[in-house]
Amino acid sequence: MSALPESAGTLSAEACRRIDGEVAKYPPQQKRSAVVSALAIAQDELGWLPGWAIEAVASYLGMPAIAAYEVATFYSMFELEQAGRFKLTLCTNLPCALSGATRAAAHLKSKLGVDFGGTSADRMFTLKEGECFGACGDAPVLLVNNKRMCSFLSDERLDQLLDELRRAG
Repeated sequence: MSALPESAGTLSAEACRRIDGEVAKYPPQQKRSAVVSALAIAQDELGWLPGWAIEAVASYLGMPAIAAYEVATFYSMFELEQAGRFKLTLCTNLPCALSGATRAAAHLKSKLGVDFGGTSADRMFTLKEGECFGACGDAPVLLVNNKRMCSFLSDERLDQLLDELRRAG
């Protein structure tokens, strides 16, 4: 993730190119339908969504800024505050909880030294509580940066994942 300085107030040409690809999936008069994808692209580039980025997406899509803010604040996949390099979102809904998510949550909290919503002291990990990811048969499950799903999470597998991410970080 490359980060633009917050004062830049504009998205990169590459982000705009990617947003154009998403906009092309909709009729021209419906380009604001790409707002979720556009916000995700901005977040991929910046690591989070500062206010200026939400407003830049809204402007780019020709929609009121408040409409983009409504989307960004509704979906838990969007970060409105700086997060760690890796966002770990653990499903804690009942099927996952019954299959070890409560244990996995306690293990992650202990290993990272944070509670849900917290970021580790080294700024590598932000731990989030998530809703159903539609993989109940693979429980407990965790998403890494909203993109990679990890399943059947024992303490050993969680430790391996944290070690892998630290090496990649």
